[in-house]
Amino acid sequence: MADPILILGIPLDFILFGFVLLGIALFHRHTLAIALIGLAVIISYKIGFTGFKSGTGVAGLGHHMEHEWVTLANLFLLLMGFAILSRHFEESRIPDEMPALLPDDWKGGVVLLVIVFVLSSFLDNIAGALIGGTVARYVFQGKVHIGYLAAIVAASNAGGSGSVVGDTTTTMMWIDGVSPLSVLEAYVAAVVAFVIFAIPAAMQQHRFSPIVKKPPSGLRVDGARVFIVAAILIAALVANVTANLKFPALLDTLPVLGLAVWAAILLTAFLRAPDWTVMPETFKGTIFLLALVTAASMMPVETLPAASWHTALGLGFVSSVFDNIPLTALALKQGGYDWGFLAYAVGFGGSMVWFGSSAGVALSNMYPEAKSVGLWVRNGWPIAVAYVVGFFVMLAVIGWHPDQPH
Repeated sequence: MADPILILGIPLDFILFGFVLLGIALFHRHTLAIALIGLAVIISYKIGFTGFKSGTGVAGLGHHMEHEWVTLANLFLLLMGFAILSRHFEESRIPDEMPALLPDDWKGGVVLLVIVFVLSSFLDNIAGALIGGTVARYVFQGKVHIGYLAAIVAASNAGGSGSVVGDTTTTMMWIDGVSPLSVLEAYVAAVVAFVIFAIPAAMQQHRFSPIVKKPPSGLRVDGARVFIVAAILIAALVANVTANLKFPALLDTLPVLGLAVWAAILLTAFLRAPDWTVMPETFKGTIFLLALVTAASMMPVETLPAASWHTALGLGFVSSVFDNIPLTALALKQGGYDWGFLAYAVGFGGSMVWFGSSAGVALSNMYPEAKSVGLWVRNGWPIAVAYVVGFFVMLAVIGWHPDQPH
C-alpha cells in the first residue's frame, strides 16, 4: 500500500469521505446517489494511487472485499430481514393494543423508550429500534417527532452497549476475549444518558402528538404473527450466542446472524406470508448504509491515538459519522482500553447522527423524514449532551481501569 496523498497534512482519503458525509448532510433527499458516487470515487482513487491494506489495483480491491464481505452481508440480511419482522409485528395488531397499556401523558413515551432499551439488551439493536418505531407509529397516530425518532435509536444503541449480544461491537469484544462483565459496566453511563435524553424527547413528542388511549374496537391479536416475530428474534439470539461460544471462527466466514434471521422468515412463511412490498424502500436504505460502511473500511486508519479515556470519549463522536466496526477492531488490536468505556462510546455515539448506526438507518427507512442531519441534530440535541454526561458520570463512579493488550 502506497502512502496516501496529503493535503494540508490530511490524507486525501479522509477529505473525499468528508465530502461524502457533507453531501449527505446537505442533500438528504439524494443520500443514496451521493453515497454510491462517493464510494465509486474513493475506490477509483484507491485503485489508481494508494492501493488497499491488502494490495494494490483491482486485485487489492478484491482482497479487501474478501475480508469485508461477511460484515456487509450480515448488515444487508439483518436490515432486510428485520424490515419483514417489523411488518409482521405491525400486522400482529399488538401495536394497536399499546395505547391502552401505556400512560397517556409524556410518561408513556418514556415507557416505550424503556421497552426499546430492554429489548436491545438481548436482541440486535436494529430489531429494537424497528419494534419501537412500529409501536410509536400506532400510539402517536402516525405523527412521530424527529426528536423522538432519534431517541428511539439512542435507546436501542444504549440498551445494546452493555451487552455482548446487544450490539455488533460488543460481540466483537466478546469474541476477542473481553469479559462480558467488563462490557456490562457500560450500563452505568447508558442508564444516566437514557434519563437525560428520554424525558425531554418524550415531552417533545407529547406536545407534538400525544398518545391516543382509544384502541380500535373488536381488536384481535394475530397469534400466528406473534409466533413468527418471536421465532425470528429467538433464531437471531440463539445463532449469535451459539456461534460465539461454540464456533467463533464461523463468524469470520459466514454471515451467521443474517442467515439465521432469513431461515426463520422463510420457515415460518407458511403461517403468514411476509409482506414483500417493504423490500424496495428498505433495499435503498440498506445499500446506502453498505456504501458508507464500505467507504469507511477503506480509510487509512491503521493507528489510533494512544488508548486513554480522552481517546474513548472522542471515538464516540467519530462513531456518529464513521462506522464503529473498524474503529472497534482497531481498538481491540491496539489494546489498553477500559472496554466498558469503549463499548459505551462506540455503541451509543452513533446515535448523534441518523446514519451513524445501522439502527438509525433502519428506522429512517421506516420514517424517511428522519434523513436530515440538520433536523436530527437540532431536535435530538439532548443525545449529544447525554453522551458526554453519561461518560463523565461513569468516569467518576467507576474510574478508568484499562486492560492490558491481549
